[in-house]
Amino acid sequence: MKREKPKYKLIIDAAVVVIAENGYHQAQVSKIAKQAGVADGTIYLYFKNKEDILVSVFTEKMSVFVGNLKTIIKNETSSSEKLYKMVDNHFRVLATDHHLAIVTQLELRQSNKDTRLKINEVLKEYLILLDYILIEGIENGEFVKDLDIRLARHMVFGTIDETITTWVMNEQKYDLMKLAPKVHQLLLSGMKS
Repeated sequence: MKREKPKYKLIIDAAVVVIAENGYHQAQVSKIAKQAGVADGTIYLYFKNKEDILVSVFTEKMSVFVGNLKTIIKNETSSSEKLYKMVDNHFRVLATDHHLAIVTQLELRQSNKDTRLKINEVLKEYLILLDYILIEGIENGEFVKDLDIRLARHMVFGTIDETITTWVMNEQKYDLMKLAPKVHQLLLSGMKS
């Protein structure tokens, strides 16, 4: 017997599709409700407003990246391999969900300052895990000992983010996954000991 998704998850998934297809500003709550197959009023049982939906979408979907990265850190032995798997995972999650790629790379940037600040708070856990990989790489001699962690974090995340944004802006016409090893190699060339 197939289990039904909880309404909260249905609404989150519907919001990703509606925001991707209509843009954040044109994504009315009624469209999200229709996509989710729920009454308009049901949305307000779970969310205060459309901004709350957007932040919740990012929180829910970011938890996938964080969970995957925790598993990578636990299972991989070298910092270099952890970094590669991080890039590969980030690309894979978005390459397999084109709507989510549009929302994360384009629509989140259209939100107001308060929303972006809330989104940045959600992103912190992911960046802390990246810092862990970088610090571990320094400590085990894989990365240069005078590596500027803050700058390296910006370089890694910024490269991942910009590569995906370019892919989205080019209407996802090429294979994002083929870029993961190349991005990893470029990042390593700036950090390797």
